[in-house]
Amino acid sequence: MNITADYKRIVVKIGSSTMTHETGKLNLYRLETLARVLSDLKNAGREIILVSSGAVAAGVAKVNAKRPTCTREKQALAAIGQNEIMKIYGKFFSLFGYTVAQVLLTKDVIDNPTRRAAAEATFEELLKMGCVPIINENDTISCYELEFGGNDRLSAYVGVVCRADLIINLTDIDGYYDEDPRRNPSAKLIPRVERVTDEMVAAAGGAGTERGTGGMQAKLLAAKIAGEAGIPMLIMAGTDPEKLYNVFGGEVIGTFFAAGK
Repeated sequence: MNITADYKRIVVKIGSSTMTHETGKLNLYRLETLARVLSDLKNAGREIILVSSGAVAAGVAKVNAKRPTCTREKQALAAIGQNEIMKIYGKFFSLFGYTVAQVLLTKDVIDNPTRRAAAEATFEELLKMGCVPIINENDTISCYELEFGGNDRLSAYVGVVCRADLIINLTDIDGYYDEDPRRNPSAKLIPRVERVTDEMVAAAGGAGTERGTGGMQAKLLAAKIAGEAGIPMLIMAGTDPEKLYNVFGGEVIGTFFAAGK
């Protein structure tokens, strides 16, 4: 794998567990670093679309609430937290000369041809304007992101709608292993996967972390959706966003899922 200038339009996804501390509050250093690196990639001529989780976590931190246990609480906290997330991204990206634009999606936008076409046109205009579109599921009116795999699959759908060249999934694990590395320290990282099979998805299980909604199964499903649409996906650790420089410098990091077409 050598990610070169051939990949110009990039969707980057960051999950809740990657963008927060163990306390559940936002990791501001990591988010600022991510904004700086993505801005620098834009300076180098790439187009960046950011799919960001974290609305519920930010809402919890903002009102000093307990972790929600029901959908109604999650949706209310997401409404509070989404505003906080955008304020933070807006501040950080503006430090490096870029404007952000919020886009909240629901699954029906993807499924409805008319609404999907409108979303495609909006993304194209935002990218022409040099903006960084920041995407999240519209949690306040939808249960899909909160209960069915989260923004992993959303990032794949966004990649399809935006006609992305590559999707990068920044997560709390450094790639896809032959076994769960949290349970088996001898598990081996698989650097490249040609095709995601149903057997791989079934074996991955569905559990995520306490601060996130999706585990490896959700990421494999996302890679499958993207691959079938002709878009490769890279899963890598998001703890150090500067590693994105290594990726675009040609270094083999994480697991690269080849496009199926």
